[in-house]
Amino acid sequence: MRREQSGRCGHRFAFAPDGSGFLLDCQRFQIRGGEMHPARIPVEHWRHRIAMAKAMGLNTISIYVMWNYVEPRPGVFDFRTERRDVEAFVRLCRAEGMWVLLRPGPYVCGEWDLGGIPPYLLAVKDIKLRVDADERYLAAVRRYIGQLAPRIRPLMVANGGPILMVQIENEYGSYGSDPAYLEQLRQLWIEHGVDGPFYTEDGLGQLEQNHSNVKGGAIALSGGDAASIAAARKAFPAVPAMAGEVYPGWLTHWGDKNFAGPTDITADLKAFMAEGLSFNLYMVHGGTSFGFSAGANANDLSGGYQPDVTSYDYAAPITEQGVATPQYHAYRDLIAGYLRALPPIPDPKPTIVPAPVTPTVYASLWDNLPDAVASTDPQPFEMLGQSYGFALYRTRIAGAGELDIRWVHDYATVFVDGHYQGGFSRPLIPDAESKKLNVTNNNAPLALTMSGTTLDILVEGMGRTNYGHAIVDRKGILESVSLNGSKLAGWQIFPLPLDDIGTLKPIVKDAKRPGLFFRATLTLDVVGDTYLDMSRWTKGVVWVNGNNLGRYWEIGPQHRLFCPAPWLRPGRNEIVVLDLHQTTPQPIGFARTLA
Repeated sequence: MRREQSGRCGHRFAFAPDGSGFLLDCQRFQIRGGEMHPARIPVEHWRHRIAMAKAMGLNTISIYVMWNYVEPRPGVFDFRTERRDVEAFVRLCRAEGMWVLLRPGPYVCGEWDLGGIPPYLLAVKDIKLRVDADERYLAAVRRYIGQLAPRIRPLMVANGGPILMVQIENEYGSYGSDPAYLEQLRQLWIEHGVDGPFYTEDGLGQLEQNHSNVKGGAIALSGGDAASIAAARKAFPAVPAMAGEVYPGWLTHWGDKNFAGPTDITADLKAFMAEGLSFNLYMVHGGTSFGFSAGANANDLSGGYQPDVTSYDYAAPITEQGVATPQYHAYRDLIAGYLRALPPIPDPKPTIVPAPVTPTVYASLWDNLPDAVASTDPQPFEMLGQSYGFALYRTRIAGAGELDIRWVHDYATVFVDGHYQGGFSRPLIPDAESKKLNVTNNNAPLALTMSGTTLDILVEGMGRTNYGHAIVDRKGILESVSLNGSKLAGWQIFPLPLDDIGTLKPIVKDAKRPGLFFRATLTLDVVGDTYLDMSRWTKGVVWVNGNNLGRYWEIGPQHRLFCPAPWLRPGRNEIVVLDLHQTTPQPIGFARTLA
């Protein structure tokens, strides 16, 4: 990375006086960016992925900071554990000779739960997010930026770091028109010693309609190409414009027929390179939405809910496991035609394919319930101080009949006196799946065929909506439960965040009741990246050595979960599976690839 110390503008990133482009150390500079998210990549693989992007001909890494990942509870910040050390990732970029575009939100979208906004804010019943008008939201934003900015300030380019620009919010033109809100965010960074340069990200049409740029900020365009950059330059001639999100692939939802495939961006890349236009590939490497971090889509009335799969492979040029795809090589060759020789492509990380293992029943969720919270009516997770996982809702009933829930967010299994009755699915599931498991679609009532006295409703919260106007997406049972038209009251609610399965008691009083944990031992001589093949299981979550790999679901299209080598060890490894439906364990296979 060139660090000139002489000259009037040395060691400085700026905008050309006529707004026609970017300058680095007084020279024209083309941002050739690739997006990757530290939170989605094992720390031990960070440098490998950065080097892969560099070898493709890119010179900049664009990253989101997920606010809810670094502030899981109000005022409790963690910038060090797991994959949260943003500073360390940025320093690795510098070590690899790469520049950085920082995208800290507070909202990031990104197919991440609630677009990165902390779910604890949803405990405020009438909260308004992403606006200037709600002081409760803004107070939390101020606290977040107050913690993040001092960590970022030394890493800005003016201070010898690799960060070229800081993005204000994200695609705000698709959400609203609130210049006061965007300006307040910009001022917060300035107050904490980060005075830019700043930029915004939007589709061109939304930008022109809602004027969602900020004072003096560059403009990055979602789905941008050479023509839209020219149009943005005409509409906003004082500042540079770039293609901020160029899509070589796309996201995938549970229930999609197939994984989204790659999109050919050859023509756009040729134009960018020939004209020296700045761009950023979203994503160059997607990684994995480990644990419960994947987001979802829904319409503006919160209907049409589509949760994202665990893998964030995105059909990106670098796969989830860090392998160069044919698209990677094609784009690398294209870019190389305009540059000097590129560095060699790093060797892929080793992979392993162990022999299949078959778990045994280990523990029952029903024998590991925490203390209950008493409530007249059902309450969503957030009102109980819970962000992720599951919750059990229990009450007394008399008889059988039609069970109606308003509303299940997002998937529920129902039991009467311990006997499975069926369930509810907010995401639309195939008719065959619905019939097999007696799980209803579209909030249709469920017929309870067994007369009993104890009603249990186990609810899984899947990803919160991360795009659009319905992002206040609480989890659990939102309003009420009725049986034969009569509202049920007197609930016991058992929060089950499942954030530490090491505390499970190995007790199984009823091995025929769904809601079982299964455990297998995987013995290894050597470790490597691998995928667990869950294609013979129904719906649930997998942990390896205590690390939550994420969700699986037989409706697909994802059936394999990525397990990175750093989470394995020579010798004995423990696999734990919670399946919401199965009581008979099936083999777990292994593979080198996602599909």
